[in-house]
Amino acid sequence: MIIDELLQRRGITKYRLAVDAGVPHATLNDICSGKTRLEKCSAETVYKLAKALGGSVELLVESGLRAAQRERSYEYGLPEYLQHDLDAYKEGLAHGSDLMDCLWGELYGSINIAEVSDDAITPEHADYLRQKYLWRTQR
Repeated sequence: MIIDELLQRRGITKYRLAVDAGVPHATLNDICSGKTRLEKCSAETVYKLAKALGGSVELLVESGLRAAQRERSYEYGLPEYLQHDLDAYKEGLAHGSDLMDCLWGELYGSINIAEVSDDAITPEHADYLRQKYLWRTQR
């Protein structure tokens, strides 16, 4: 997300940005993790973040919309087996399934098959799915 990129360029932490912008740290974490979409935030919050990052409101909002469009295009309309395993993994996360290790393995295998064997998704697409679901920090 653009906020993470801007943080890296400026060499500051999310905590420092939250303090500088006057935005709750939890709110910023939710935005950066994708739990809260930037376009759903108040104009005041987006303005404060843009000002503290030295960017424009338009840059933040447009990047948030692009990320949402990419997510929709990368997580739907997949090969049937991959869509099934992704949906099962999401449902397992949502309901705290005891079988998360199995669901993880199934999703991992399906992503690899779709990318390498079937050439049904691009390496960028596969990396997106891996980063978002498989390599994420467990909560």
